[in-house]
Amino acid sequence: MEKYKKLIDKVENKLINSIGDERYLHSIRVMEEAIKLANIFNCDERKAAIAGILHDCGKFKNEDELLKNAYNFDIIQRDAYSTNFALIHGALGAEIARRELNIEDRDILNAIQYHTTGRENMTLLEKIIYISDYIEPDRNFPGVDEIRKLAYENLDLALLKAMDKTIKYIIDKGYYIHPYTIDARNYLINKIK
Repeated sequence: MEKYKKLIDKVENKLINSIGDERYLHSIRVMEEAIKLANIFNCDERKAAIAGILHDCGKFKNEDELLKNAYNFDIIQRDAYSTNFALIHGALGAEIARRELNIEDRDILNAIQYHTTGRENMTLLEKIIYISDYIEPDRNFPGVDEIRKLAYENLDLALLKAMDKTIKYIIDKGYYIHPYTIDARNYLINKIK
């Protein structure tokens, strides 16, 4: 990751202070996974690196801080975020990346924003960040190895399987399913057919 040392150095302290050491190391692993997938699927590697390391920049370790920032950026009022705080960090992260880290590239900001919910007709970068977060090497749950392998062969099918597992998990827990996730899954089903 020597190639991205300047990027890492630029955001390391900010990320560690806001999201903590463990989440920061997760972000590094997501960045590394995103770079690998970007090279396989001919996506802009630099954008993948930036979106990968910043994808969780809105996932504050302190829930009060997350809610305060979401309120200040008017995210808590939007959409379905008020019913599931776990979903806020994608939209909040995109705002933090834009406002505090001066990221202006809409593709990067969207990849950060939709890395948890997905959405209909995701861009290649959005798909890469979504699945990189799902399969990064420290993830260990039933079925992840199959999806990890599939991600390097068929990105859309890997996304569909990841969304299926996520939706089943959310239903089993009785949590709210964001409409973007349903739209993303339905779009993928139609695209794959």
